[in-house]
Formats: sequence, C-alpha cells, structure tokens
Amino acid sequence: MEADGDGLEPTAHEESTLRRVADTIPASAWLVVVVEFCERFTYYGLSGPFQNYIQYPYTDQRGADHPGAIGKGQQTATALNTFFQFFCYVTPILGAIVADQYLGKYKTICVFCGIYMLGVLVLVLTSIPPAILANAALPGLIVAMIVIGLGTGGIKANVSPMVAEQYQGTKATVKTLKSGEKVIVDPQVTVQSIFNWFYWAINLGSLSAIITTNAEKYYAFWLAYLIPLIMFNGAIFALWVGRNKVVKTSARGSVILEGFRVFGIALRNGRSLDAAKPTVMRTSNPNADMKSVTWDDIFIDELRLTLKACSVFCFFPLYWVIYNQITTNLTSQAGTMLLYGIPNDVVNNIDPIVLIIFIPIFDKVIYPGFRRMGLELKPITRISLGFLFSALAMAWTAIVQHKIYITGPNYDCTLCDPDQTPNNVSIAWQILSYFFIAISEIFASITGLEFAFTNAPATMKSVVMAIFLFTNCVGALLGFAFLPMTKDPLLLWMYTGLGCAAFLISIVIYYLFHDYDKTMRADKMALQAKYDMRDL
Repeated sequence: MEADGDGLEPTAHEESTLRRVADTIPASAWLVVVVEFCERFTYYGLSGPFQNYIQYPYTDQRGADHPGAIGKGQQTATALNTFFQFFCYVTPILGAIVADQYLGKYKTICVFCGIYMLGVLVLVLTSIPPAILANAALPGLIVAMIVIGLGTGGIKANVSPMVAEQYQGTKATVKTLKSGEKVIVDPQVTVQSIFNWFYWAINLGSLSAIITTNAEKYYAFWLAYLIPLIMFNGAIFALWVGRNKVVKTSARGSVILEGFRVFGIALRNGRSLDAAKPTVMRTSNPNADMKSVTWDDIFIDELRLTLKACSVFCFFPLYWVIYNQITTNLTSQAGTMLLYGIPNDVVNNIDPIVLIIFIPIFDKVIYPGFRRMGLELKPITRISLGFLFSALAMAWTAIVQHKIYITGPNYDCTLCDPDQTPNNVSIAWQILSYFFIAISEIFASITGLEFAFTNAPATMKSVVMAIFLFTNCVGALLGFAFLPMTKDPLLLWMYTGLGCAAFLISIVIYYLFHDYDKTMRADKMALQAKYDMRDL
C-alpha cells in the first residue's frame, strides 16, 4: 500500500532531506547488457593474445613461456595494438551517423554485428598453423583488425545510449520503502546505476582473456580466437529475443552532418552559433533560401549544450594512454618477471576481477554511503578522482620497473633476448598497478559514459557517446608518441611522466569544471522549457 505522497514529485523540503535511490532497472536494459557482455567477451578474448601473437616468433611447443606467431618484437606489437585501439574508437563516429541518419540504433547494432563476425572469422582462419607458416598471419591480422574495428564502432556508439534509453523515467518521485523510510527515486541515480552494471558486464566479459591466453599458451592461437567467435552468437541471440521488447529510437537525420553545416555558418559570422538559428538567418537575410536548413532554433541550443558537455572530455586522451598500458607494455613487463608457470598476458585480468568485485560495492555501499552523509560524489568529482587513481597506477608501475632494473640477472636489459631468464622479481608486484587502474575506471570511465548520456540532449546521445569514445581513439594516437620510449631503460621515465601528467590533470579538471554539475542542470532545465513551449 502506498503512503501519502508516493509517486509525486518531491517538495523543496523533501529534496533537501530525503535520501536518493535508484529505480528498478527494466528487463529490456538487461537484454542490451547481454549484447554488450558478449561483444566485450569477444573483443577482449581476441585482443588479450595480440601482444604475444605479434611480438614473439611461431613455435609449436605447447606451454612455451612466450607463445607467438608473427615475431615482430615489442615495438611493432605495441604499435599494432595501439592502431587497433585507435581504429576501434574512431569508427563510433561512423556508427553514430549510420544510426542517426539511416537505421536507428537497434538496426545499426544488428548490421555491425554481422561485420564484426566476419572480421573474427578472418582472424581464426589466418591463425591456423599452415596460415602462419605461409606468412598469412600478419596480413590476416591487419584485415581482421580493420573489419572488427568497423564492427566495434557501429556497436559501441549505440549500445551505451540504448541501454540507458530503456529507462523512461524523467522526473524524481517520492517513494516509501518497506522499511517505512521515505526516499526520492531519482532518474539520475538510476542512470548511474545502469551504467555501473553495464560496465560490470563489460568487465565480466573481459575475463574471456583468461580463457584465450591459456588457450594460446597450452594449445593454439586459432582456438583462442575461435572461442570468442562462438560466444559472439550470444549477442545475436539477445538482439533477436529483444527485437519486440527493447525501446527503439528511429533515425532523425544525422546531427553530425547538420552540426558541421551549423559550424560553417557560425565561422562565417564571427563564430556565433546564434547566427545559424533559422529565425536569425531570416531576420538578417529575408531573401535567403531556407530550404536547405533542416534544423530549428532549439537544435542550436542543443548543440551549444553538447559542446559544453564535451569540453570535459578534452582531458580523457591521456587517461586512455595510461589505461592502454594494460594490454601493451604492462603485458611485456610481466614477461620480464617471474611468472610461476602462468601466461604473461593473463595477469592483466586482475583489472576486470577488481572491477567485478568493486563495482557492486561502489553502487550499493560506497556511493549510497556518501549520499546518506550528504556528500554525494558528483560526476566531475568522480572524474577527477579517476585521474588521481590512474596517476597512482603509473607511479606504482614506475616503482615496479625500477625494481626490475636493479634486480638481476638482466638488470636494465630485460628485452635483449626473449629466451633469457627473467629478472628475479615476482609478478605479484604488478597487482597494485591493476588495482589502481580498476578503481580509476569506476571513477573516470563509468562516470564518463554516464556524463555523456545524461548531459546530451535527447537528439544527440549517440553523437556525444561517440565523441566520448573518440577520446580513446585520440589516446591511441597519443600513444604512438610514446613508442620510442617503449624500450629499456626509458620505460621507467615513461611511466613516471604519465603519472605526473595524470596527477596534474586531476587537479585541473576539478578546478575548471567543479561547478559544471550545477550549471549543466540549469542549462538542461532551460532547454526542457523550450521543448515544452515548442510542443504546445
């Protein structure tokens, strides 16, 4: 039985006194989560063995410390891995255009799933021993990376906003819990919870690398790549089950293409976006041909709000440079340490394991605990903390690298010979690096997804999500600048420099944007009022 006031919007007194909680997550959102889980299982299952696949030469010896296929060395392996990261996160722009202009999010995801599967099939076929011996592994890998990157882009740009769109609540309401406590059911908190569980599924899927890296070590690379191909069928099945259940948004014309046209008009008129408003254009030039103008005044206000939201993302490329160390240089660092019989590229799964454990703790204990104390961690604060923890990760990694260099038998020539005895440093020293990176993801990466969705106007959610993902692409490009430092003894200084830069950026982000949470809310309320006036 509902208590008085249940279902109503909170009063000013209730706003300031009642605790905020998440609403129930719709079943259709969980179907989208399954799609993302299967796609991430495939992505990380494939990319987990890439560093060894490229770096070390082919051997048919099962259980070898350094299984390989192509034998191009650490710098080439890091370069190709970095290219793969770059391409996978530049293609979401294409995915957003296809969804907005032509197909809508659901159909776009379906089409790009087909492209994705084709790329994985190419990888499987060119990783069998006869193909490796015929020197088909490298060209096959490059083709597969490009095709998989296209598939990833079409899925990533749309699956993140689509999962949040399954929740249709827009206004906070009062609810009485079974315990008798009155709380506010807050859509913002609900979206935060949805993205927490969405990211939890991503990291559950990423544990596939444990399976595939052991498959490469103890059997063969083709099996390591076949397992993700089989699992990807789960995403297809979830899309089929949800075809009549998920909330779908139809194509409305690409806001990206319209945005470029608006920017062109603004640049010709003193960089003023208002100059591109149809009402202003008619006033300034009554004889202007307006047939090509496909937007209204509110679109310009939406675009302005989008640019304001995206300004926070300018600092994320450095964050992704740090994060990408997990699958590249930290994997190679592990290869120079005492492994005790485990694959060197399985250790990075500490990161998703920490996330799987701690995301529910943050969602159910830590964040609600702060809200109970009246100290809710706003998005900008969380993002700043994310950069701080990434700085701690690089600082600890630098300490580990220093310990490797001062410990025999190889000292600072760890990569002189792939078959040499590793330095006498336990792989356990890397655990804190992965722990700090994982905590930084909870604060920075998950919050970035949430911030992109909640602060984007309704018509621009795919675009803003694609822009956020594009920061990963820029981070991959920035990673190319560090390639000359991915060798002994410069690795120590690279980790130190990245840590110092991340620490400074954490301070800068909080200083520049700490009032964004208030101003963005005011801007969205003003925009909503314009929507309401237009609909009258």
